[in-house]
Amino acid sequence: MRMYQKTVSLTKEQANAQRGWVLVDAKDQTLGRLCTRVATLLRGKHKPDWTPHVDNGEYVVVINAERIVLTGRKLSDKKYYRHSGYPGHLKEVSAGRMLETHPERVIEHAVRGMLPKNKLGRSLLQKLKVYAGDKHPHQAQQPEAIELD
Repeated sequence: MRMYQKTVSLTKEQANAQRGWVLVDAKDQTLGRLCTRVATLLRGKHKPDWTPHVDNGEYVVVINAERIVLTGRKLSDKKYYRHSGYPGHLKEVSAGRMLETHPERVIEHAVRGMLPKNKLGRSLLQKLKVYAGDKHPHQAQQPEAIELD
């Protein structure tokens, strides 16, 4: 008689019970490599009981967003676009200008592109907290500082 391993499918209540807080320092990290790891933590894909349709990831606090590194000529060549809805009102901002004015938006934009494009992805994005400096208001949650290779 063979014994098979059963597939575990978490419920929302079980996932909420085991959720934690993680602190990530973005200082001298490459944008894309950092954001893929952050997206993995948000989704919970690093856990053995990952369930695709359930939000069982961690809350992620990213500090030092202004110290992120972009390789090559991305500071001048990479563009972020937005449109007001009126004809001819397409706005564009370079990555270098965005890092000067709103450095947290660069990380949020990159992580948003790596998450599902549905209700689950939008709820996952609410668990991402990005701060330009090294100060954050989440000490009460006691986030666990992790090193990203």
